[in-house]
Amino acid sequence: MSLPRKSTPPRNRALSADELDRFAVELDGVRARTVATLGQRDADYIRAIVKAVRYTGFAGRLLLMAGAIGGAFVPAVLVPAWIAGVLLLALSKILENMELGHNVMHGQYDWMRDPHLDGKTYEWDIAGTGDNWRKTHNFKHHTYTNVRGMDDDIGYGLLRIFPEQRWKPFYLLQPVIAVIFALLFEWGVAIQDLRLGRWLFGKTSNAQMRKLFRPVGRKMARQVLKDYVLFPLLAGPFFLPVLLGNVVANVLRNLWTYTIIFCGHFTADVETFSKDSIKGESRGHWYLRQLRGSSNLTGGKLMDLMSGNLSHQIEHHFYPDVPANRYAAMAVEVREICERYGQLYNTGSLPRQFGQVIWRILRHALPSRPVARKTRLLHSAS
Repeated sequence: MSLPRKSTPPRNRALSADELDRFAVELDGVRARTVATLGQRDADYIRAIVKAVRYTGFAGRLLLMAGAIGGAFVPAVLVPAWIAGVLLLALSKILENMELGHNVMHGQYDWMRDPHLDGKTYEWDIAGTGDNWRKTHNFKHHTYTNVRGMDDDIGYGLLRIFPEQRWKPFYLLQPVIAVIFALLFEWGVAIQDLRLGRWLFGKTSNAQMRKLFRPVGRKMARQVLKDYVLFPLLAGPFFLPVLLGNVVANVLRNLWTYTIIFCGHFTADVETFSKDSIKGESRGHWYLRQLRGSSNLTGGKLMDLMSGNLSHQIEHHFYPDVPANRYAAMAVEVREICERYGQLYNTGSLPRQFGQVIWRILRHALPSRPVARKTRLLHSAS
């Protein structure tokens, strides 16, 4: 049975059952060869990231404090020191969330047996809990990538990104909601697993919601206390400039994280899938679904570092437990395999990919009938 023409981008070729099996074997081989070479170089890399997070965070907070206090005596010091402090603190938070926390929580460094880099217990510098992220992201999203009704990351319950989603009048507001969501992204991630809609419509009791919210509320309180009370208070009467600096650093981190994640999942050629399409899914079908539900970013080593190597979202979806600093090298072979099997390897610059995301948000805010898709999108040609 061939892939339905309507749901297949023109550059994707239908694969026979034998081709799908060989496709999976070749991609599994890329992983096996990479894992066999993991060692000291990878351990040194992630420990260097830990140091970078620590030192940039310390320098950022110190400059914010020094700028706020020194600016009272030398006003010309305030603005440049404050800007430098904000940028360094934002850099620290971006590196911690994307290259350290996200990757460590995938278990990419569990082989090191370092308790500080244990994927099952790591807690990151963000309002959401590590445990909730491991459930909504590591399990749900990576298992059911872009499967409608199973992957909560499709629009995060707020946005209509794909034509298969049923339109509601609420979506007319989504251009504004998308901006608010970007600014407050860490808080949206924090409450994602609470599924507040079920509580609002009476499907989750107040007692159940209190139980679900308890660990989330504790984590939120710790983040607010640290960034918006404790560190600003250390500046004494110069509380407000330090508080504002922490707010701006967190917002910059939120905007960057939102942009990278949306570029990796919601560009023009990305597809979604029905629940029926994954019944009896083979390894080859799984790889094909990950490929068609992902998109990469070009930009070189700086983009790789700043995105937590999610500039290689395709490779991340293929190999989520492989250290992400290896994705750039793996991508050369992965792209060659995909192109040899006639499959689109979706990649492009940040402006190009994010422009497609914006187009999706604007276009699908407007009324349209949900696209009717046949359910078995991933069955091969026979």
